[in-house]
Amino acid sequence: MWIPPACTDVPERSMTSSVRTNLVSLDVEHMASLVERLGWPAYRTRQILQWIYQHRIRDIGGMSNLSLTDRETLGREAVIERLASPTLFQSADGTKKFLLSLKDGLTVESVLIPDGERLTQCVSTQVGCTLDCGFCVTGQMGLKRNLKAHEIVDQILTAQDQLRPGDRISSLVFMGMGEPLANFDELSEALTRLTDTEWGVGFPKRRITISTAGFSGRLHDVAGLGVNLAVSLNASTSEQRDRLMPMMNRLHPLPDLLAACRAYPIPANRDLTFEYVLLQGENDAADDAVRLSRLLRGIRCKVNLIPFNEFPDSPFRRPADPVIAAFRKILRHKGYDVFVRQNRGRDVLGACGQLGTLPGKTVASHSIGP
Repeated sequence: MWIPPACTDVPERSMTSSVRTNLVSLDVEHMASLVERLGWPAYRTRQILQWIYQHRIRDIGGMSNLSLTDRETLGREAVIERLASPTLFQSADGTKKFLLSLKDGLTVESVLIPDGERLTQCVSTQVGCTLDCGFCVTGQMGLKRNLKAHEIVDQILTAQDQLRPGDRISSLVFMGMGEPLANFDELSEALTRLTDTEWGVGFPKRRITISTAGFSGRLHDVAGLGVNLAVSLNASTSEQRDRLMPMMNRLHPLPDLLAACRAYPIPANRDLTFEYVLLQGENDAADDAVRLSRLLRGIRCKVNLIPFNEFPDSPFRRPADPVIAAFRKILRHKGYDVFVRQNRGRDVLGACGQLGTLPGKTVASHSIGP
C-alpha cells in the first residue's frame, strides 16, 4: 500500500476560497487531502505528482490520464504555478547561471556546471544567507528569507526544462545561496520530492551533496537523509575561523564542529568531504596545510581546495597557482585525497562564493549577457 509521508510544507492558498491552490506547493499529504476532498480514488494523488515532478507540466490540461471532466474539476480548485522562465547567463566555459524570479519579487540563483560528460547543478536554499562569511557574496546580502521546498525543487525542474535532448543532470550540490542546514525542514521536504522514485524526480541520493558552513548540531539530521555531506572548514585555527566566518565560529566553534564530524556515521563506501577556500595571505601557508592535516586526523575524508573566486570590492585575493599546488602537495603527503576545485563560471559570477547581489549593486552590474 502506498502511504504518503508526513507533511512539512504548507499549501499556498489565499484565505478566500476563490483563489486556487498552487499544486506545486503541496507535499504528498496535502495532495492526498485535496484528492480525497474531490472524492477521487487515492491513486489520483500519485498521478498528479508524477505529472508535476516527472513530466514537469505547467498546465492541468496536460494531465492526459485524467478525464476531461476531472481536469476541469481540478482546474477550478487548483493551478500549477511554477517559477517563470529564468534569465540565463552563459559562461565561456559552458557554465550556465539561472536567475530565477520568485513570486514575491525576490530572486535566487542556480548554476549548471558541465564537466566532460557530467553535469552538476548547484542549488540554493535561501535568498541571501544568515551567515556573514566575508569571502562570499551571498553572505554580504544578509538573509532575505528561506526558500520553500517547492522553490528549491523548481530550480532543478527549471534546469531540466533547459537541457538539450539527451542531456541529464548527473549530480546535485546544495552549495548555492544560503546555508542549507539553517533551512533544514524545507530542504528535507525538497529532498523527498527529488529522490522519490514512484512519483518524484527520482534522483539517486548517492549523487546529492549537502554543504554546510558547520552547523555541528544538525549533522546527525543530515545522516538520516542518506545523502553526501560536505563541511566548509576554511581555517586551520579558531582565530582564523573567527576572522573569516565570525558568526559560524561563534555559534559552532571549531572544536565542536570537528567533534561532530568525528561522530558522524560515514557510510562504508563514502567519505566526508571538507571544503577549504584558499585566500591569499590568510589561510594558504604551508603551516596552515600542516595544521589542517592534524585537525582532520582520524576522520575518513577527502579535501576539496577551492581557490578564492574574486568579486567586486572584496578585500581577499586568489593565491598564486604555485601556492595552491604546494598546499595540495603537503596534504597529499600526509595521506589525504585532495582535489583542487576547477572554478567554473567566474566570468558570469557563477562560481563558488559569487552567487547573489552585492549591497548597492544591481544584478546586471555583475553579470555578462545571456
